[in-house]
Amino acid sequence: MAIGGHGSGVVRAQRAGGAQAALRLLGLALGLELAACVSVPRPAGVPASWPQRLSALQALNRFELQGRLAASNGADGFSAGLHWRQQGNEASIDLSAPMGFGAAHIELGQDRLQVTTSKGVTLDAAAARDELRTSLGFEPPLDSLRYWLLGASDPSSAAQESLDAQQRLIHLEQAGWQVDYTEYSLVQQQWLPRRLTVTRQSLRLRVVVNAWRLNS
Repeated sequence: MAIGGHGSGVVRAQRAGGAQAALRLLGLALGLELAACVSVPRPAGVPASWPQRLSALQALNRFELQGRLAASNGADGFSAGLHWRQQGNEASIDLSAPMGFGAAHIELGQDRLQVTTSKGVTLDAAAARDELRTSLGFEPPLDSLRYWLLGASDPSSAAQESLDAQQRLIHLEQAGWQVDYTEYSLVQQQWLPRRLTVTRQSLRLRVVVNAWRLNS
């Protein structure tokens, strides 16, 4: 009877020890799971990798932004209010009262450029490009700017990209231009630029975005 009682005590001790070990393992597993959950603090819906983010940004073809633009060619410069509306491959751009230029309206599409000056004169194609070069001091890279404004490279040509820890562009070199991003804002679960500077030698274009709108 003494032997039997002692054996039962050993069994009970083994069972208790096993239960405690199982609880410790369960606690460790839960701790690791919670640590994994909080180790990636990114907004819901924003892809983690740059290739995914880049693809999503380049696919955005319906958006609207309002802000300000300042341009300089090294000798002269101007500033203006900026209203950019993108619908598919068509863009409608308003520059409001830039210094020394007057208000202007630009329509941009595939193989199409139209500029309406502050005097109400509408120019197309080569004449429109000449007007931009004369008034701004240089021809802005409007086709690529559509993508650069979104914090993405233009898919039509090769680019060198530098990213921050959150997989956002901080520096881009493409088609002879350099684009630097200094501030982003979160818009509908997507990081979009708030401040960027586009340069090529003495040419400089600064954009500050006050409001974004993404359309489905």
